[in-house]
Amino acid sequence: MQEHQETNNTSQAPPPPLIVLRNVSKRFPGVLALDNCQFDLVPGEVHALMGENGAGKSTLMKILSGVYQKDSGEILIDGLPAEIDEPRAAQALGIGIIHQELNLMNHLSAAQNIFIGREPKKAFGLFIDEEQLNRQAADIFARMRLDLDPRTPVGQLTVARQQMVEIAKALSFDSRVLIMDEPTAALNNAEIAELFRIIRDLQAQGVGIVYISHKMDELRQIADRVTVMRDGKYVATVPMEGTSMDTIISMMVGRQLDGAQRVPPDTSANEVVLEVRGLSRGRAIRDVGFKLRRGEILGFAGLMGAGRTEVARAIFGADPLDAGEIFIHGGRAMIKSPADAVAHGIGYLSEDRKHFGLATGMDVQANIAMSSMGRFTRRGMFLDQRAIRETAQGYVRQLAIKTPSVEQQARLLSGGNQQKIVIAKWLLRDCDILFFDEPTRGIDIGAKSEIYKLLDALAAQGKAIVMISSELPEVLRMSHRVLVMCEGRITGELSAAEATQEKIMQLATQRESAVVQ
Repeated sequence: MQEHQETNNTSQAPPPPLIVLRNVSKRFPGVLALDNCQFDLVPGEVHALMGENGAGKSTLMKILSGVYQKDSGEILIDGLPAEIDEPRAAQALGIGIIHQELNLMNHLSAAQNIFIGREPKKAFGLFIDEEQLNRQAADIFARMRLDLDPRTPVGQLTVARQQMVEIAKALSFDSRVLIMDEPTAALNNAEIAELFRIIRDLQAQGVGIVYISHKMDELRQIADRVTVMRDGKYVATVPMEGTSMDTIISMMVGRQLDGAQRVPPDTSANEVVLEVRGLSRGRAIRDVGFKLRRGEILGFAGLMGAGRTEVARAIFGADPLDAGEIFIHGGRAMIKSPADAVAHGIGYLSEDRKHFGLATGMDVQANIAMSSMGRFTRRGMFLDQRAIRETAQGYVRQLAIKTPSVEQQARLLSGGNQQKIVIAKWLLRDCDILFFDEPTRGIDIGAKSEIYKLLDALAAQGKAIVMISSELPEVLRMSHRVLVMCEGRITGELSAAEATQEKIMQLATQRESAVVQ
């Protein structure tokens, strides 16, 4: 594939870069997270970094901010080689990062959070000089044109204001580079507009900003250039002005599909086994409704934070709903807990199988029997160990679980085999409706293929399956229909015939309303 080439729309020579990352690679056990990646940032620009989940964006920025260390490549700061082996080294070089998950202490004031560990002292260095502390914080807020009392406890601030405190904290290190990772994920439109005002002020002061986001409408307003990454590799850098959304999406999703696309059976006339109407839970789930039919694999696509897992957990009774109705086989179901969901024939395979799907310290047979212990109880108190063992052995054979025996501890098995144990647990419950949340996350290609075959077999047996996945090739390969979510809403439905990576990505970035400048 011929990569897009960076173009220059102006005859004026650009300023020298603040930072340059060149041929940066990073490997984790079994995963090449970054493969000869590059990136640069010039003073006073907003340089957006885009790519699907897992493209390597955050890994690259964690290397720049000292959280990770590169395996190879070079980092140049003001044209000079630099080694950034810890976050303090990055701070000393003027590099600050604003994480999506804020790192503040709610019981401390804004000023105390900004200068924690670096407080000005008085009286021979024995006491903190609170007046000077608040004055220094106020100076930074003034630079940001932010009306905020530095004495206010952070816990009393909105998320947007807490984010401003994080920015102020980074600026307190005289940062010339600010990395913002999904900075608007929890903000409303008015708060986003305020954040953008501060970003533009910082640009005018020569601060360079790396802006990681999936939101195209925001990037249209704030970004000067866009670098796209895919599968841990650099794809291209293009100017935002004059580059179409379709071009950027094409660069983001341009890899080949894994395996041949199958033609799924038509399930449109099958019985509706699950219907939800008007599900709502704060900002995470907003008026979600859909139908699921017998023998269908319904794919749920969307970017990180879209609300897919929240919908599954709410239907399973793991999280409370503010509003909405759930119908099983046409009848209204009152699901207040996972036990209620299981009683209605619903199984949920969490994306975090080690915390919510498995007891990793227990053996294979105990994990398989865990949710069905009642059927193995004799006289109300004794477990039929022989029946448990024989049942577990049956599922080990049926699902081709690779284990020396059913007495093997689950933690000693591979990720793919652990996933099969969780599937066996719900098959033993004979659930009609199965939610698979990221079913192939963290497992190898061979195990993925086996999981795919298993899902197809379950659908052929009449199981109704919701498959949540961040891997678009996986969604396209497995789904009879695809529902796409963005910011808690369902933004579109696609049949298997009409679904493409580009259409899914367009719907996954379709926000309810754009920010008004």
